[in-house]
Amino acid sequence: MIRKSWLTLGLLSSMSLFAQDELIKKVINNASLNSKFEFRDVTNISTTSVKSQGSAGTCWSYSGNSFLETEMIRNGKQPVDLAEIFTARQVYLGKARNFVLFNGNLALGDGGETHDVLTIFRKNGAMPQQAYTLEDYGKGVIKSSEFQEGFKAILDAYVKNPSQQATWVKDVNAYMDEKLGKLPETFDYQGKSYTPQSFAKEVVGIEASDYLEFTNYKDSPYYEKMVLPVPDNWSYDMVYNVPMTELTDIIDYALSKGYTIAWSSDVSEPYFSWRNGVAFVPDMDLSNISPEQKKTLFDGPTAEKKVTEEMRLEGLYNLTTTDDHAMQIVGVAKDQNGKDYYKVKNSWGESNDYKGYLYVTKAYVQLKSTGILLHKLGVPKTTKQKIKVM
Repeated sequence: MIRKSWLTLGLLSSMSLFAQDELIKKVINNASLNSKFEFRDVTNISTTSVKSQGSAGTCWSYSGNSFLETEMIRNGKQPVDLAEIFTARQVYLGKARNFVLFNGNLALGDGGETHDVLTIFRKNGAMPQQAYTLEDYGKGVIKSSEFQEGFKAILDAYVKNPSQQATWVKDVNAYMDEKLGKLPETFDYQGKSYTPQSFAKEVVGIEASDYLEFTNYKDSPYYEKMVLPVPDNWSYDMVYNVPMTELTDIIDYALSKGYTIAWSSDVSEPYFSWRNGVAFVPDMDLSNISPEQKKTLFDGPTAEKKVTEEMRLEGLYNLTTTDDHAMQIVGVAKDQNGKDYYKVKNSWGESNDYKGYLYVTKAYVQLKSTGILLHKLGVPKTTKQKIKVM
């Protein structure tokens, strides 16, 4: 999901088939061969190993399930390697239902939001990777774009012939069984038999209702819920709207108390570099960064632009800020000048300078976030009072 022009927006909203490998190629090229950033971790919350989503647009499932695994650690449990494609498959089924009921007026594709992981966890449960072992989706012969094209073709046929709609569930499940592997109704884990629902309750053991999601839109009332207005919010979930600086205040408080954050953001800017593992907001004309400036962006720490809510809203409205990626914020670090950065766990494998992690400034998070999700105990009391949640 690369930055979108108005010309292609209609296609994206209906197909949503952008491959992550194109996004990765774009941000890998946002790099300096002479990066001089140096980082020292200050807060580093325990999490599970870095995974790779390959070229599929399932970052939301990888980051969301990594978040659940980390919550298991926080709760004193032995973490489980959760099956990301189990979650994605359930979301595809939910998207198919809405696509049929909305007469085809809904985006399909791989995309989703981190709250989808909690929704599926609550409704359908979870599986360990060993029980649903599909690892090939987006990384081998199963190309996500081809899968989604076949998926949409099935649903298009039903939309064109409403009298046959009653059987779409059977056909969609049969297609997913063929392409993604048949889901077991029960499975064994450490000598005991489980269903996905009993596994979620007894082994993972979190309460999905304990988690809150926040965003910032200056043109909507603060401390009230709003539908997150991004294409991948296919379920039209509502999130709390708070001031921009409060987003990072929440993150700071959560990290200080040992809570990580599922983070959704735009990463297609030239000042986000996956290879160098750095993202910041340079103090220059962000809409007109020259090729010469790009060459030196990551030569070391430099002054940042002061981010305002007006700048942020403009980016959301002109689509230079989109919900094109989801990751997990797991700590705080300082550069060689003592400046704070968030330490972020990605799902593109260990293919960058920091073995799958990157360092992101507070200004970047304020400017480019589309949402954050975390446990309610990681939210400051003052914010919870304002949204009337305790």
